[in-house]
Amino acid sequence: MPPVQYQSKNLNHLGLVAAMCRELKIAEYFDARITNDSDARNVTIGQAVVAMIINGLGFTGQTLYLVPEFFEDKPIDRLIGEGIQAEHLNDKILGRALDSLYEVGVSDLYLNLAIKVVNHLKLPCKALNLDGTSLHTDGVYNNNENPDDLNCIHICRGYSRDHRPDLNQVVLQLITENEAGIPVFMAPASGNVNDKTCFQETIKNHLSCFKAALNNRYLVADAAMYVAETLQLLDKQKQLFISRVPLNIKDAKELVGKAPAMALEPVEGYEDYSFTEVPACYGDVRQRWFLFLNKKRRLSEQKTLTRKMQKQSLKEARDLEKLGKKAFLCRDDALEAFALWQKQSKLCQSETEPEVICKPCYPGKGRPSSDSKPDHFEYFVQSTCFVSCEKRENSLASLGCFILGTNDLDQKGLNTHKGINAAELLSTYKSQQKVEGGFRFLKSPDFLVFSLYLKKAERIEALLMVMTLCLMVYAAIQHRIRYELKKQSRVFLNQKKKPCQNPTARWVFFCFQGVSVLTVNNQEQRVVGLKERQWTIIQVLGILYESVYS
Repeated sequence: MPPVQYQSKNLNHLGLVAAMCRELKIAEYFDARITNDSDARNVTIGQAVVAMIINGLGFTGQTLYLVPEFFEDKPIDRLIGEGIQAEHLNDKILGRALDSLYEVGVSDLYLNLAIKVVNHLKLPCKALNLDGTSLHTDGVYNNNENPDDLNCIHICRGYSRDHRPDLNQVVLQLITENEAGIPVFMAPASGNVNDKTCFQETIKNHLSCFKAALNNRYLVADAAMYVAETLQLLDKQKQLFISRVPLNIKDAKELVGKAPAMALEPVEGYEDYSFTEVPACYGDVRQRWFLFLNKKRRLSEQKTLTRKMQKQSLKEARDLEKLGKKAFLCRDDALEAFALWQKQSKLCQSETEPEVICKPCYPGKGRPSSDSKPDHFEYFVQSTCFVSCEKRENSLASLGCFILGTNDLDQKGLNTHKGINAAELLSTYKSQQKVEGGFRFLKSPDFLVFSLYLKKAERIEALLMVMTLCLMVYAAIQHRIRYELKKQSRVFLNQKKKPCQNPTARWVFFCFQGVSVLTVNNQEQRVVGLKERQWTIIQVLGILYESVYS
């Protein structure tokens, strides 16, 4: 009797990813919109996209040319489709798939899929959150070319949120819905654009699509959206917004300065917050401004402020001391140098009027004789300085304070028809953490490729869409797990071995380590390594997921 042959392939959490891709019909969506560039292709465009999503959510940090090695020990037939081998998923096939995605148009292609996903998951989509970030790239690409002559994004240097100003970068703009954090819109942009410009273009060109398809009530963003022209665009399209008001606006700065003298009311459900509401008008758009004070944040910022003020005042005092030792050729030059110090000093003020001391300088060395005349005169400016209590009090006034502005004036709130209150406004604005969490996910060193490198800028633009698809699938899995656990009154043990109903998808993925597919004599397949807690997740997600792990 011939020996029994065994072959083991790692399935782990990738079965959840593959099953979600099938549930959302990602491969079918792309295959229906993009024609394969060759009849001899072993992998369709949709299957190539799914392969890149699985690779991205494998948290290996591998580049595209290593994808065949990634799938070498994976059950590809269960994850992607029958007849596909690891060598079929090479960089040429995946690169051409990225080219095809770019040619169709990544933003519109993604938007239509995202709308289907949100509707499939039955998310209410009360608000959308808008934000942008930068990702650094390796390689030269088109940074030396004229951006006006390019059809794709211009990869160049700009303000780096990655703290890598020495590298070229691209900007990724996302809009997520505020419950599950599903990205509903993505748009790559050139590396040197700022958020204010990007936000304005998105609102101008795409906002009507969101309103028609998702019927969202609010658009939420940070202070970069609070620009007069952008607010006018929103008002023209009758879109309600919630935005942080930048404190460099005169009226906002004055309002924060008055905060210590104002009677602030507690925010219901938020014991650390208090607020007051004032009417406002900015950019010819009538609004309501809510001034919030975060007590905990205020205490922590006070300690930081004290350290910064001590450091800054000591520096300014030392600069004045050095100035007093510097010689000038005339009185006016000395006073001009003192005036410059006073202008540049943010904290220290002159305690007395500056005194200019004139010292004669004699030729030669040693003590001059009584009848010798000075060769020239040197002038030294002397003064003492102090830090006024008023400056500290003014700095303390704004600590822990921020302003949220909204154009919701029709007395209809998020949950009631009695008007949006401070608690609802604050809760909706805090959902901005969804899109910021998405950026942290995309920038994780374990995810796909932290530093982008491909042959062409066009492929980087398409890869940004694939990365956003990874975030979509991840967020969808997390939402479905949490929703089904609560719906079915079941629990999952968290990292502290305590039952919970809101585990992160990252933790669930980690718990699926050790699950593999065992093949006997190249025929019979069995999934081994499954434990009770893994079956809990598989069962609550449904038959489609059970079929992958059975």
